[in-house]
Amino acid sequence: MFTGIVEELGEIVRSTETGDDSALVAIRGPLVTSDARHGDSIAVNGVCLTVVDVDGGVFTADVMGETLRRTALGALRPGDPVNLERAAALNSRLGGHLVQGHVDGVGEIVAREPAAQWETVRFGLPAGLARYVVEKGSITVDGVSLTVAEAGDDWFSVGLIPTTLKLTVLGTKRIGDPVNLEVDVLAKYVERLLGDRGAGGAR
Repeated sequence: MFTGIVEELGEIVRSTETGDDSALVAIRGPLVTSDARHGDSIAVNGVCLTVVDVDGGVFTADVMGETLRRTALGALRPGDPVNLERAAALNSRLGGHLVQGHVDGVGEIVAREPAAQWETVRFGLPAGLARYVVEKGSITVDGVSLTVAEAGDDWFSVGLIPTTLKLTVLGTKRIGDPVNLEVDVLAKYVERLLGDRGAGGAR
């Protein structure tokens, strides 16, 4: 479990195909690897990956074909920056919202509107995710916990403060670039519970 508060801007070092549509990815992140061990979880652009090995500030992780197909990780190349966050500790503050690191779909940046102190960014939504996105609700974009400013049938917008623009990949991504999206898990549970009630599964 994560909070969507990016700890470090890391970098893809290499990606080695391991057969069967999978890869072993090496990622540089001195901060997140400072206490990382085999089996720990680190979110990479919002995707929960399991640490296989750590060596000199670089950790490696296996990325399965399912993950490559359902996220934007497959489009990353050596040298690309990535948002990194270690799994949340039970005694830490919840600065963002509850983030699982399980990507629901890939969206894309469709517009950027710079302002004096912030920037408004609009993202396209994959079919089926719009019902989980509400104004002033939470959403995770490339691992960053954000508040939805506006929401439409196939899009939503957020306001990015200078800190987010400077310390995450969202500051440098361009129109047309893909992003990993994870909607608020609470919305999915509510939908399931209400659906069961309508079908007579709950009283």
